[in-house]
Amino acid sequence: MTHPVHVRGLRVRFGEVEAVGGIDLDAEAGQATALLGRNGAGKSTTMRVLAGVVPPTEGDVQVAGFDLRTHTMDARRAVGYCPDIGGLVPRATPWEHLQLSARLRDLDRHDPGWEARARDLLERFGLGDVAHRITAGFSHGMGRRLSVVLAAMHRPPVLLLDEPFDGVDPLGVEATLELIADARARGAAVLVSTHLRDLAVAACTQVRVLRGGSQVAVVSAAQMGGEEGARVYRDLLD
Repeated sequence: MTHPVHVRGLRVRFGEVEAVGGIDLDAEAGQATALLGRNGAGKSTTMRVLAGVVPPTEGDVQVAGFDLRTHTMDARRAVGYCPDIGGLVPRATPWEHLQLSARLRDLDRHDPGWEARARDLLERFGLGDVAHRITAGFSHGMGRRLSVVLAAMHRPPVLLLDEPFDGVDPLGVEATLELIADARARGAAVLVSTHLRDLAVAACTQVRVLRGGSQVAVVSAAQMGGEEGARVYRDLLD
C-alpha cells in the first residue's frame, strides 16, 4: 500500500455551504503532512472525513487501503484521531479514557503491552499526576494533550491530529512533536491540521495550504520555513 491515505476530488457540503471543494490528498507511510490554513479553510472537515466522522458528499476516500464509503468501520479501526474540539467525557479520568479505548479495541488480547505504553505517554505529556482526576476541571491545554495521547496510544497506521497545538504549553508542544516523530519512525502516516505555520514546519515533511475549502499549494516543509516561508504563506492566503 503506497498511500495509507488517498483522496481524490473530496467535496463536503452542509446544506448550501461547501466546506471542502475538491481536495486531492495522498499521505505516505513514515511521513507527516500538515494541513495549514486559517479557520474555515476546510482543515477540520477534511480530518473528520478521514476519521469516518463526517461522510464525504463527493469523491474517492481511502484510508489504510479501505474505501471509506463501503468499509467505514475497517477504516476507522486503522485511525487514531484527535478531534479539534470535544471528545472527552467530563466525569471520567484520563486513565478511564485510556481503559475504555483499550476495551473498544480489544487491546488486552491483541496488545498486552498497552498499559505500560499508556502510562509512559501520560508521563511524557505531563498528565501522570492527574491520571485519576476527572477531566471536568482540566484546562484547554490539558484536554488537548490527553486527546493526543488517546489518538496515539494504540499505535495506529494512520494518525490524525486536528489542531493538537492549540492552547498547549511549550512542554506539551515538544511532547507532541516527539510523538509525531515516533509515529513516523514506526511507519505511520501522520496528518496534522493547524493554523500555526512554524509548528507545521517543525512537525511535518510536507505542507498543504488550504483556503476557503480548496487546496491552493503543496510544498515541502522547508519551503514554508523562515521569513521567506512566512511571505509565501501570506501570499497564498491573500
